Amino acid sequence: MQLDGSAASLVPERPTLPKLREAAAGCQACELWKTGTQTVFGEGTRSAEILFVGEQPGDKEDLAGKPFVGPAGRVLDDGLEAAGIDRKLAYVTNAVKHFKWQARGKRRIHQKPNAAELAACRPWLDAELAVVKPKVVVALGATAAQSLLGRGFRVTKERGVPVESDLAPNVLATVHPSSILRQETDADRAEAMREFVADLKVVAKLLRAGA
Repeated sequence: MQLDGSAASLVPERPTLPKLREAAAGCQACELWKTGTQTVFGEGTRSAEILFVGEQPGDKEDLAGKPFVGPAGRVLDDGLEAAGIDRKLAYVTNAVKHFKWQARGKRRIHQKPNAAELAACRPWLDAELAVVKPKVVVALGATAAQSLLGRGFRVTKERGVPVESDLAPNVLATVHPSSILRQETDADRAEAMREFVADLKVVAKLLRAGA
């Protein structure tokens, strides 16, 4: 069912995660359903204490139909382990549920979603937040952070610092794990990972404070 710029009318009246996943599978609220292999909905339990929001599924996620299963997902898993956070406490999703890409030879190269695509997909994210009711929301990367916290938000300046928001009791942003992989040298990647883990340790502290 193709919709006029918003998925809002597809969201079930009494949403559960399985109902939302089923409803989102046929979403055509924006044009990205034409390029994505499938909708990649969030994963985790409704009792998850942390909800991570990335930008969009990547190539591996698009093919698997699951979020954060590619290289960036492994970086996130490693970061959670280093910060002492049980991966089972996390629900992972994206601001946009379809993979936006352009062909470069045989490769599919990620393209940043635009404001209309983010807006079309926002009802799914709002529904996930309403069902899970996480203690902490973590935006991963600039696109997710600005979508959730406003266009003026700068991850480079405000990462790892809780901000006031009605999304959850605690909300903060950090870099997207993929940015760590893009660092040019091993030393740069190691430093970026240390900074990422430091941000996740803030999340761990917030969880303990709210226990």
